[in-house]
Amino acid sequence: MNTEQGYLLLVEDDLDILALLETTLIFKDYRVLTAQNGVEALELIQKEHPMIVIADIMMPHLDGFGLLHRLRIDPDTRNIPVIFITATYVAPDDREFALRLGLTQFIQKPVDLGTFLDTIEKLLNLGPHVAVAPQDEFKFYDGFRQRLETKLDEKMKQIIRDEHLLGSHPETSNQDLQDSIRRAIRERKELDTLLEQVQKQIDRLGGE
Repeated sequence: MNTEQGYLLLVEDDLDILALLETTLIFKDYRVLTAQNGVEALELIQKEHPMIVIADIMMPHLDGFGLLHRLRIDPDTRNIPVIFITATYVAPDDREFALRLGLTQFIQKPVDLGTFLDTIEKLLNLGPHVAVAPQDEFKFYDGFRQRLETKLDEKMKQIIRDEHLLGSHPETSNQDLQDSIRRAIRERKELDTLLEQVQKQIDRLGGE
């Protein structure tokens, strides 16, 4: 690929995954810029539009759904292809919501690097992406709230289940289970924060 043609933007707050994907793309001679959340990504996009945005969904400050919505409501960035890579939002309803927002492609974690590279190549060969019409703000935040509430409920059930399994065998140290609980608790806190922010936006829009 001729790097003068543009760049790929990776948006991921997990530094290990970010490094893996960045290294994989650079090895294939792509020009790559990185950001760790949606706010950083928008700053880079304002300076120079990427050919493709590859983003995680769960990120601090501005998550993947928020980033996608911002890109689609701006005529200057509406046609930039966006790929989501996620381990949390994998249910059919999640995919449907993302596609309604104008998502181009879903890739589930753990990322298969062969599939990942094939997806990038196919999108670049397709040329300009034609996005769907953007949703209005209230519909976006209301749909986002529903997704967050569903994910929060799933996380709570996962934590209760894993803690029960761990408590049932106190004589054994299950490191994988302990790591799973810590990760789920961290994700639950992130979901709580996002839900609070989204509800504030819904309240604001409802009052207009």
